[in-house]
Amino acid sequence: MITKANYLSDLRFNLETWKRELRFHLNEMDTFEEKLEEIAGREFGKRATIPLENFQNRVMIEKDAISKLLHRCRNKMANINNADYNENIDGRLQNEQHTLKDDMRTYIRLHYDLKEEMMDYFREWL
Repeated sequence: MITKANYLSDLRFNLETWKRELRFHLNEMDTFEEKLEEIAGREFGKRATIPLENFQNRVMIEKDAISKLLHRCRNKMANINNADYNENIDGRLQNEQHTLKDDMRTYIRLHYDLKEEMMDYFREWL
């Protein structure tokens, strides 16, 4: 039971950390949207517009992904709060954690790739 309590505590910490990070990324996407709108208002021409539309679409997709991951974190937290301390630790909670952990790792890698591309674009057009 103590092992399970420690495991669930670590899991809770991970979820809270991920939720904070996802909320930060959501705010960051709002800021990037504002910068894209600023570039769109300047009417630079097709050379700037084509990547701009691509980034706008990718920001929408990213915000949707963030929303889904936040929802999964909330559901996971509800599972933890309702956990049966007599349940085997190798069961449902551990398997769910692995999947969310992998999804968060993938999301973070993709987020920073997008961020790098957008920063290069902003450097050129702002």
